[in-house]
Order: sequence, then structure tokens, then C-alpha cells
Amino acid sequence: MTDTHRAAQARPLKIVHSESSCGWGGQEIRILTEAAGLLMRGHDVRLLCPAEAPIFAAAQARGVPATALPIARRNYAALAAVRRWLAAHSVDVVNTHSSTDSWLFSAAAKLSWRAVPIVRTRHVSAPVAKDPFTRWLYTRAACQIVTTGEKLRQTLIDDNRFPPQRIVSVPTGIDTAAFCPGDRNAMRQRLHLPTDRLIVGIVATVRSWKGHVYLLEALHALARQDVFLLVVGEGPNQPAVSAKQAELNLTDEQVRFVGQQSDVAPWLQAC
Repeated sequence: MTDTHRAAQARPLKIVHSESSCGWGGQEIRILTEAAGLLMRGHDVRLLCPAEAPIFAAAQARGVPATALPIARRNYAALAAVRRWLAAHSVDVVNTHSSTDSWLFSAAAKLSWRAVPIVRTRHVSAPVAKDPFTRWLYTRAACQIVTTGEKLRQTLIDDNRFPPQRIVSVPTGIDTAAFCPGDRNAMRQRLHLPTDRLIVGIVATVRSWKGHVYLLEALHALARQDVFLLVVGEGPNQPAVSAKQAELNLTDEQVRFVGQQSDVAPWLQAC
């Protein structure tokens, strides 16, 4: 390790997280958790996101510094806003998280007179396009790619032929003080859940690729009255999931949807 590297590690870093998505789910929760952890370690951290995005209000509630930028869409106005912000602020690294903000910050960084290192975090398993522009975004514009799991990393290597030395897997961590086993029966009573049945739970945004429909089909195939399905979360695929429940004649005594929960630990402890 060089003296320059040691000096860089010794001083607090100015870190920007960007998020263009106006949705809410595990990706946004991970961003805020990482930002909060970096703040606790003494770094200067800021989130840049659209004012209308749920993560903006959530960041403020958690004490994560956040600035609203019009980056929900990829257009010239958004690019100009990003360029102005980068010109006015010196940062050590920008960590982008979705497609739109990755394009905007990568383009703005290349147009900047100041070097702006980009780290691209890939959270989802959807295929990455194989065109030259996307390859530039991942392998030239970004100095490093982070995936939230080893499978995602290997897919980028195998399917997109991205250089493995530029990709690192950083699985999402948990707070073991909060997510720990508790008194299962007491928690079930508190949450008005059955105490005499096997509870199978899922905590996820209700999207097609999360597999809620498959869980319902599996519950139906089991045909066991002692199994209860608990669904924590909400999302755009809820109508399709509810329709599948009705199609399979699964009653509310077999399946319970409890919606979005700010604290999921009690629900996990009940399972």
C-alpha cells in the first residue's frame, strides 16, 4: 500500500449516493443503511435523488443528508442539473444505483473538468444490455462495479463478458442486534397471528419476479390446513397476486397480507 493510499484511508471521504428511482424496496433500504453506516464511520455522505422519490423523505427521517435533483428521467435538463451540482461540489466518489442516474452521472463526470470516480452498484438480476453504450457505462465510465450478490457478479462476467477484476460482490448485511430470534409465540400473539400453525413468511416488494404467485401455488398444492402464509410488503404486482389467491380459493385464514411495514423484525420473529 502506498503512502497516498494510506493517507486517503485515514481521512474522511466525500461520498455521494445517487438514486433516480421513485420506487421503494430493498434497494432503497440498502442505500440508506450503507449511507448511515458510512456517516457513523465519520465520512461525509450525501444522497442525490428526485424530490418525489420515497427515499428522499426516508433519508431525511433517518438523518442522512439528501439533496433533491430532477434526475427521475434521462434528459438534458437532468444532465445539466447533475453537471451544475458536480461543478459546485468536490467529491471523492459517486456511487450510482439505477440505470438513469448511472447514465446521468457518468456522462456528467466525463464532461467535468474535475475527475469524478464512479462506482456502479447493481442490485437486480434483470439482464444487462449487451450494446456498446451499456458496455462503456459499466466498464469505462465506472471504475468499479459492485453487485449485491455473487450470482449477479458471475452473471455479468459470464453473460456480458465484463472483466472480473472490476466487479466485486458485497452482499447486503443486516443489523444482528435487531434481526435476532425472539419469543415466537409472544410475537404471534402481539401481531394477531395463529399460534398453532406453521407460518411461512415472505418479506419483499410485491413484484412479479419476487415469486409471490409461486408461493400461493405451493400453498395450494400442499393442501394442508396447518400451514399459514404471511406476506409482508406491497407493490405493483399486488392485483395479480390477489387474483391468484382468489383463483386458488385460498382464504384469509390461510394467507394474510399485512402491507408495507417500517419494522419487519417482529414479523420475522413470529415465523
